[in-house]
Amino acid sequence: MASTNPRSPRQKMINLMYLVFIAMLAINLPEEVLDGFDMVDEGLNQTIKSSEAQNQLTFKSLTDINNQNPVKAEQWYAPAAQFSKASDELYNYIQELKTRIVKKADGEKGDVNNIENRENIDAATDIMLVGINNEAKKLKSSIDVYREQAINLITGPSRKDIIKNRLNTDNPKRGNKDNKNWEEALFEQMPTSVTVTMLTKMQSDIRATQGEVLADLYNQIGAKDFRVNSLQAEVVPKSEFVMEGGVYEGRVVLTAVDTTKRPSFSLPSINANGEFKIGAGGVGINKVFSGMVTLSTPDGEVITRPFKSEYHVVPRMTTIQVSDANVLYQGEDNKLTISVPGLSNDQLRVTATNGSITKSGQNWIAKPTKAGTNMKISVFNGTNFVSDQEFKVRLLPDPAPYIEYADGDGNLKRYKGGRVAKAVIVNATGVKAAIDDGLIDRQFPVTRFTTVFFDGMGNAIREVSDGSNFSERQKAQIRQLARGKSFFISEVKVRGKDGVERDLTAIEVRIN
Repeated sequence: MASTNPRSPRQKMINLMYLVFIAMLAINLPEEVLDGFDMVDEGLNQTIKSSEAQNQLTFKSLTDINNQNPVKAEQWYAPAAQFSKASDELYNYIQELKTRIVKKADGEKGDVNNIENRENIDAATDIMLVGINNEAKKLKSSIDVYREQAINLITGPSRKDIIKNRLNTDNPKRGNKDNKNWEEALFEQMPTSVTVTMLTKMQSDIRATQGEVLADLYNQIGAKDFRVNSLQAEVVPKSEFVMEGGVYEGRVVLTAVDTTKRPSFSLPSINANGEFKIGAGGVGINKVFSGMVTLSTPDGEVITRPFKSEYHVVPRMTTIQVSDANVLYQGEDNKLTISVPGLSNDQLRVTATNGSITKSGQNWIAKPTKAGTNMKISVFNGTNFVSDQEFKVRLLPDPAPYIEYADGDGNLKRYKGGRVAKAVIVNATGVKAAIDDGLIDRQFPVTRFTTVFFDGMGNAIREVSDGSNFSERQKAQIRQLARGKSFFISEVKVRGKDGVERDLTAIEVRIN
């Protein structure tokens, strides 16, 4: 009894957080990606079950030894019992958070194992970040305390480093760039399915850490007595989650190993120190890395132990989000945010068809040239293709003309027709035009417009503007209008960035 199950999530990746950082951008993830997270969550739960079974066996062995020889085992059994209790409390607390988040997304009948609104990005924020309880901060503090307990109990600097990395709560690199702390980077605008998978990963890390500590405490009870008898081979990967096209990387080690001897390995990809790198292959879950470890005893006996580990390969995901709406407009500067997990913005190379795309700070500016033809945006990491996405290209809709004025509180208002106080029109400088449909607010320069007044005989008097401003003749006509009279602002001409001149609808102005 020298270690946890070789399938235990000590193999959990340090960089799993890259998979969920895309959710900070508040996008609508494709169903297949959400399905992928569900599959990963299912795999993690299976790993947790294996870890819990192995931990129970380890703790039972500790209990049996303590019952048989309490003088020898009590100093190791007591902290093992206390740490197991702390592990269960933190695990159950995270489970409660998962349940609350799912019920927030799906209602009181929400089921963690059958999430309906997987793409909901508000539930995690509401539960973890909103309110006086600040569950995310509480969770971080609990993990920090738990991590220090584990580090204080376990021996060996390498094992301590594994636990530090596994339970690390430092601000993610991506979060630092976005001025987000650990709590915001993990839970703000995160899809429910992603949040639940991430919390399950934390639970898996807790059971893995519990197994590490229990096994280490067990090995400290007369470790020399059981060194050979408990010899086991283990795979300790840096990550169980590997990007498509990446590498599966880690170490194969022997627990309770005699450091004066070096084992041999059945796979040529493993060096003398037990370190290995293998190609990840295509996308899939529960891929197997296995082989044999051989070590000779001092009396010449050859001991062989098998090792086996499962890992998951997930596709690289690129997030391309349009800032204004999910469409690009011809001739306009369309602001985009592009993100690839594990890569900074400076590492990306982006190309586009039907127009151009350029970097602007942390964003990208796409400028399509032809409406009706899709723009394909392709993302590369250096020369390596990552992903692409197509967007429809349209002409901007016609803007609406309006007269800008300030209300009694100094707030700017837009008058678009109907009754209006004479003072508003008299004090107005001219006519403006904009699209303000709730999705975008885009100004269009007014090049000219015409006003139509009617004299006492009903004859139309047409006056031409001074560009976008009322001409002096127009102002004089406006000042002469009596209450109840009307005039029209027509033939409003605007020209957008696409170079197209547009004629806008007329405005009827009625003096109140």
